[in-house]
Amino acid sequence: MSSPVTLITGTRKGIGRHVAEHFCKKGHTVIGCSRGESDWEDENYRHFIADVSDEVAVKKIFSAIRKEHGRLDILLNNAGIASMNHSLLTPVKTVQRVMETNVVGTFLFCREAAKLMKKNKFGRIVNFSTVAVPLKLEGEAAYVASKAAVEGLTNVLAREFAELGITVNAVGPVPISTDLIRAVPKDKIDALVGRQPIKRLGEMDDVINVVEFFVSRSSDFVTGQCLYLGGV
Repeated sequence: MSSPVTLITGTRKGIGRHVAEHFCKKGHTVIGCSRGESDWEDENYRHFIADVSDEVAVKKIFSAIRKEHGRLDILLNNAGIASMNHSLLTPVKTVQRVMETNVVGTFLFCREAAKLMKKNKFGRIVNFSTVAVPLKLEGEAAYVASKAAVEGLTNVLAREFAELGITVNAVGPVPISTDLIRAVPKDKIDALVGRQPIKRLGEMDDVINVVEFFVSRSSDFVTGQCLYLGGV
């Protein structure tokens, strides 16, 4: 692909920002979004302020992409929030917020992306899960449930979109030093890393490596997969 058009959610900080910067350097036309202003700029990057679970806002993003570029090649559904409390201490409002962002947001972007991608019979969608799903981490019931739903969604959409030339896969990172885990006690992070065959925190480039594999044109026979990092 020459100058692919790539949409990434949750690009203000963390993994999303790192991935967006990576693809900008590779010459992609990158569109990003988050609930706040972005504090970084690049000639290949455009930022939208939007809640990924807001259907009207999501449709406006895709309308702009359609008008400006006429196509979309890659979608990375990175935006997500976590809740790290015992189930007995988790308010239903927190559960609803996690589900809306992680599940509804992912669904909306996948649906709208497929509408645009099918015109060219080509598309790569990568959703973000977590190793917390297979590890069944205590204290993260709402978060794990939301990401398990994302994996189920990935599997079904892979089948629905296959005839359109669109692959749908997921990556499940281990803890990476981002804002998402900074508030987690060190002993909990150490215990999680201890359950991995490869006992270290993940790095941004570990995620980039998997994403690059999934979005490659050579990966047109790979769909409906979730690749967990760290040997989980």
